[in-house]
Amino acid sequence: MPHIPLEVQLKSLPGDPGVYQFYDAEEKILYVGKAKNLKKRVGSYFNKNHENGKTRVLVKKIKIIRHIVVPTESDALLLENNLIKKYRPRYNVLLKDDKTYPWICIKNERFPRVFSTRRFIKDGSEYFGPYTSMKTVHTLLDLIKSVYPLRTCNYDLSSEKITANRYKVCLEYHLGNCKGPCEGLQTEDDYRRQIADIREIVKGNFKSSLHYFRNQMKQLAEEMKFEEAQKIKEKIEVLENYQVKSTIVNPNINNVDVFSIVSDEAFAYVNFLQLSHGSIIRSHTMEIKKKLDETDEELLQLAVVEIRQRFNSQSTEVYLPYVIELEDHLKIVVPKLGDKKKILDLSERNAKFFRQERFKQIKIIDPDRHAKRLMAQMKTDLRLSQEPRHIECFDNSNIQGTHPVAACVVFRDGKPSKKEYRHYNIKTVTGPDDFASMEEVVYRRYKRLIEEGETLPQLIIIDGGKGQLSSALKSLDALELRGKIAIVGIAKRLEEIYFPEDPIPLYLDKKSESLKTIQQLRNEAHRFGITFHRNKRSKAAIKSELESIKGIGKKTEEELLRKFKSVKRIKEASLVQLTEIVGNSKAKIIYESFH
Repeated sequence: MPHIPLEVQLKSLPGDPGVYQFYDAEEKILYVGKAKNLKKRVGSYFNKNHENGKTRVLVKKIKIIRHIVVPTESDALLLENNLIKKYRPRYNVLLKDDKTYPWICIKNERFPRVFSTRRFIKDGSEYFGPYTSMKTVHTLLDLIKSVYPLRTCNYDLSSEKITANRYKVCLEYHLGNCKGPCEGLQTEDDYRRQIADIREIVKGNFKSSLHYFRNQMKQLAEEMKFEEAQKIKEKIEVLENYQVKSTIVNPNINNVDVFSIVSDEAFAYVNFLQLSHGSIIRSHTMEIKKKLDETDEELLQLAVVEIRQRFNSQSTEVYLPYVIELEDHLKIVVPKLGDKKKILDLSERNAKFFRQERFKQIKIIDPDRHAKRLMAQMKTDLRLSQEPRHIECFDNSNIQGTHPVAACVVFRDGKPSKKEYRHYNIKTVTGPDDFASMEEVVYRRYKRLIEEGETLPQLIIIDGGKGQLSSALKSLDALELRGKIAIVGIAKRLEEIYFPEDPIPLYLDKKSESLKTIQQLRNEAHRFGITFHRNKRSKAAIKSELESIKGIGKKTEEELLRKFKSVKRIKEASLVQLTEIVGNSKAKIIYESFH
């Protein structure tokens, strides 16, 4: 059956909120999206030029458009999320997660057991979670176990079986870890009260437990039962210590989800913090691979819906960096200051740390992917027209104007290419003139590359501020390379990045990979230049000391240095040792000049 022409399909779309699906000629799903107005949103794909290459390819492949009309925008958001997970279209961001997360289960039984599990069984039991790490679950369970004696056996503790003495207490009872409900030594009411407190602790609320134990400790102290009162005091301290560690800002902030996003050219990272009674009870960062030119707002919207579903969040309030369309019942808060802003900043910091860790891991595991991401990021951060696969950095070295030299280091795909490093002796400049030295070296470097038909770099980095950058630009102008190679200067003090003819510097994030790469280039150029400068000075010092001795020529100097390796050893040599090398008369002159 032939496909209906796209023009006809577009005209027949309604102006209602809903979800649209794009298919290719073989009816394979390409993309799922949501819209406030289906007609306008879908039409926008076909009536404008897209900057993103992948979007242009997608549009060319679209042959069939299907849609589902829904009552509200929030319904469209939920349906879009479910369809993406179900079909995994090629051009949608991936929200899949194959991990099974742990839960804390309070078992549906007469004397409920409390344990961790990765299986969610609908048998009437209570499940808290899922938690993002097993370590958090173990910490909570250890806390509960240290405060409340609970049974660990899986006996059926019905009243009939307990009355019939079917069971005997085990070692856990004798160790004080269980009160022996199997023999009727603990009432069901007392056990249920413990479970009620545990339920609140798992939710992050310690108020009920602390209140109960303080009253109990006071009562035991009044009854002169100081040993038992001390045990209760120890339980209070355990609870308070845990609460102090987990309380972040404000105990009045309860039942809130916090989301933040950081992104680069290829990936976005969404951090989720769940707060209960001022404590963070859950933290998770999702990595999202970009497929088209998705905005941070679109990605955050998708991630919020997915994460809330995945972690079964019942919170009715969310803190976000900006307003986005979400489910109707949710209260959206965009904090500007105070405790709420601190929590949002903490979430963003978590997302940034996660991104840095991923960069480090990828650098080790997949260097090619790391290079690709780094180049794309530098292109964006430095506002370049192309990825800086080939970068060159220049640095001048002179001390009080003596022996001025310069260094040029070369990086390819973000890594040093040491065989391409070059040293330069400054020829046309006298005295400590860094600006003129920079002009000379940049001119010599690129004049030679042009003459030899070598490829030019995509980016030049000048170690210095506006002055050095202006000098380098003069050379590029003279070689008619202005505008053909991107060039920036980096000032040492505040790590400011200067662009040609722009008085306002760029300040990159201190932890960004782009700035770290620029700093590495600058430091490498400095190291390479300083080493060359030191060698040159030491050779000059040796030469001047031996040359100053009247009657000693170049040939004698070379013989002495070949034998003794340094001027210091020549000074320390005896007259006999010197005579063996250069003869008696010259040895006497050298010996007497140093002694």
